[in-house]
Amino acid sequence: MHLFRVWAPLASEVSVRIEAETYPMSQAGEGWWETRVGNAHPGMTYAFSVDGSDPVPDPASRWQPHGVHGPSRLLDNKFPWTDAMWNPPPLASGVIYELHIGTFTEEGTFVATIEKLDHLTDLGVTHVEFMPVAEFSGRWGWGYDGVDLYAPNHHYGSPQDLMKLVDACHARGLAVILDVVYNHFGPAGNYLGKFGPYTGSKYETPWGKAVNLDGPRSDEVRSFFIENAVMWLRDYHFDGLRLDAVHALIDNGAYHFLEQLADRIEDLEAELGRHLVLIAESDLNDPRVIRPCEIGGYGIDAQWSDDFHHALHTTLTGERSGYYTDFGALAQLAKALRQAYVYDGCFSGHRGRSHGRMPQAANGRQFVVSTQNHDQVGNRARGERLSHLAGIGKAKIAAALLVTSPFLPMLFQGEEWAASAPFLYFTQHEDEELGRAVSEGRKKEFSAFGWAPDDVPDPQDESTFQTSKLNWKEVAQPPHAGMLEWYRSLLRLRHATPALKTGHLRDVDITFSEDESWLLMSRGEITVACNFSGEPRLVPATRGEVILASSSSLKPDLEGLLLPPESVAILSTARNSEQEKADASATTQGMCPISS
Repeated sequence: MHLFRVWAPLASEVSVRIEAETYPMSQAGEGWWETRVGNAHPGMTYAFSVDGSDPVPDPASRWQPHGVHGPSRLLDNKFPWTDAMWNPPPLASGVIYELHIGTFTEEGTFVATIEKLDHLTDLGVTHVEFMPVAEFSGRWGWGYDGVDLYAPNHHYGSPQDLMKLVDACHARGLAVILDVVYNHFGPAGNYLGKFGPYTGSKYETPWGKAVNLDGPRSDEVRSFFIENAVMWLRDYHFDGLRLDAVHALIDNGAYHFLEQLADRIEDLEAELGRHLVLIAESDLNDPRVIRPCEIGGYGIDAQWSDDFHHALHTTLTGERSGYYTDFGALAQLAKALRQAYVYDGCFSGHRGRSHGRMPQAANGRQFVVSTQNHDQVGNRARGERLSHLAGIGKAKIAAALLVTSPFLPMLFQGEEWAASAPFLYFTQHEDEELGRAVSEGRKKEFSAFGWAPDDVPDPQDESTFQTSKLNWKEVAQPPHAGMLEWYRSLLRLRHATPALKTGHLRDVDITFSEDESWLLMSRGEITVACNFSGEPRLVPATRGEVILASSSSLKPDLEGLLLPPESVAILSTARNSEQEKADASATTQGMCPISS
């Protein structure tokens, strides 16, 4: 016996087709339709027909083995989990690693990803973040055009394959975060409009109509997304969710959707007996997102901070186009290191208005920062990584500031070895007209950065996708092996050093020279000395012993430290004690003191 239910508040009649048989459904109140079928069992395919239309997938389908246009399949959630005693590491002491299932390995599957998990634990990662895996149209894509939000993408593997991957992560001590998209639906294979008002007519997003969070019949729409979050965390054992572009979740009701979601996940924590986290992507620079609900916030655990990336990127590359026009001064990088937000209510020339708000009383561990991520790499014409744009020397500076910052560091797949593969924007829309529109739209979007249309690879071309796959053979080859050891050393230092384990922003001390292009960041016993220029610079780092350096050409001086061009050194005053020396040696054994 199986109960089939679907929400279709405007329908006059609804039926479900199971294999070759059709069964009428009855109204069950509040716009719901249902029927019980005695011989339905896992493995059977089904689809719903609304008012006599052709059958379409279940809006809450758990499995779409034939893609977004095919029938849904009844799923047996049984899986031999081995993580009953699992206790995720605290996010506050975490290091996040963002990856895309389709390009992380040559096979591009859930199961193939398992083979690379030991690489992540050896690196020092604590949390893995998967880019969206919900079913989307086509064989390849980033995942942000999902339409069957309850079903794992069948090109990556089965639902049980995803469970196997999460279980394998937990077996290695890795927490798992899933990127979910609740602000829009993809343009192809979206049949939800046949069932009800999942989108509204009041608001628009850059990707089309906004989801209906505050209009008529929005209660069930909100519930659809909240229960989706519950499903991933409960049924697939994910430890947290990354919420895409929450600034596009337009909700003018008294009980904001994010607050409602946070409350539901808090209840789920009690039900499951384990800690769960929510991370938001927001470009509003609004601390309300991470403020507790009881004092007027939305109760999200952490949020992405683009200002850190932009301030560091412009310092390293000199780029000043598009949204980078708002950045470029070392003073802005210093501000980002002190409080995450550069724009905290001040005027933004790019936006033509004041932007942001002071993040008062916030802890650094509430901000996820990166030097590279899928947006900042993939939304370039040629998908260049920082090492491609600025070189290995400056990429090592970026890594040092990222890992020693008071924030939550996030790495992007392949960053740790300066991967040669770019990460491009790729799609595979079956509708040729839609495919052309996407390709032309990308070219138009990139014109704001001064990139010529001919420099933009066609997202629809399969080679664009294949080119973005990581080449794991290069990991052991120079210069990639040296970069990998640099990241490993930095992460060992972060995990072993008390001063780097806190998020106290008041303890961050910054000194810099705009003219000479150097910067010092001190956090407790640790000082990070950076030379961004192409010339040697004498920086006033007079206290402490050098414990890590990107160059072997350092020259200590009574007045400071002479840093070679485009280099970074990390100093520690903890070595003044013989006992502290012994402790540091034991906890950081194998750390490379000098990188070349």
